[in-house]
Amino acid sequence: MLLRRLSSKFAASARPFCSSTRHDIAATISELNKEMEVVFGEPPSNGFGASAADGVGAQDTQFTSQVSEEGAGGLTHIGDTGEAQMVDVSPKVVSKRTATASCKVMLGKKVFDLVSANQMAKGDVLSVAKIAGISGAKHTSSLIPLCHNITLTHVRVDLKLNPDDFSVEIEGEAACSEKTGVEMEAMTAVTIAGLTVYDMCKATSKDIQISNVRLERKTGGKSGDWFRGK
Repeated sequence: MLLRRLSSKFAASARPFCSSTRHDIAATISELNKEMEVVFGEPPSNGFGASAADGVGAQDTQFTSQVSEEGAGGLTHIGDTGEAQMVDVSPKVVSKRTATASCKVMLGKKVFDLVSANQMAKGDVLSVAKIAGISGAKHTSSLIPLCHNITLTHVRVDLKLNPDDFSVEIEGEAACSEKTGVEMEAMTAVTIAGLTVYDMCKATSKDIQISNVRLERKTGGKSGDWFRGK
C-alpha cells in the first residue's frame, strides 16, 4: 500500500522543478515521512524528506543564480526567474542621449524612376514616409511592449534616392534628456519610414525589399558613446 502511494505521489510530481512547485513537493514528502513512521515505527534514516527537499531547493537556487548572472551580463529585460520585465530606470541619472539608425529600401529601376519623377499614384513617397517615420518614433513605446514612454526633444528622418542601386536610403535620429536611451526610437523611425515607402509603391511592384535596419551610433548614458565599426 505504501509503495503504491509513493509511486502515485511521485508520478504526479514528475515534472520539471520550479519555484512554484517546490513547497508542494516538500509537503508531499513530509506526508510520506509521517506514513512511513507509522508503518515502521520510526522516520526514514538520514531524513529522506530533507534530502529530497534540499535537492529541490538547490536546483531552484542554482537556476535563480544562473538567470541573475545572465541578467547582470546584459539581459536587463529578464527577471530573476526568467520572466519578461520592464526595466526600472528610476536609479539612473538623467542625461542627454541621441541615437542614429538607418535602413535601405530596394525599389528596382521601374519603381525608382516613378518615385524620382514623383509619379506614384499615392503621391509624394518620400515626403509621406518622412512624416510617417517621425510619427513612428513618437509611438515607439506603444509598438514595443517593454520600451519606456520617453519625451523626445528631437526627431529627424531623411530619405535619399540612390541611383546606383535603385534604392531609398533612410536615416533617422532621435534625441532626448532622459534616464534611458533612444536607440529604439531611432530604429522605429527608419523602419516605419521604410514600410511607408513599401506601402506607397506596392501597387507597382511586390519585389521591393527593406533591408539593413541597424543602429549606427548612440551617445549618452552609463555605457557612453558607441559608433558602428569602432
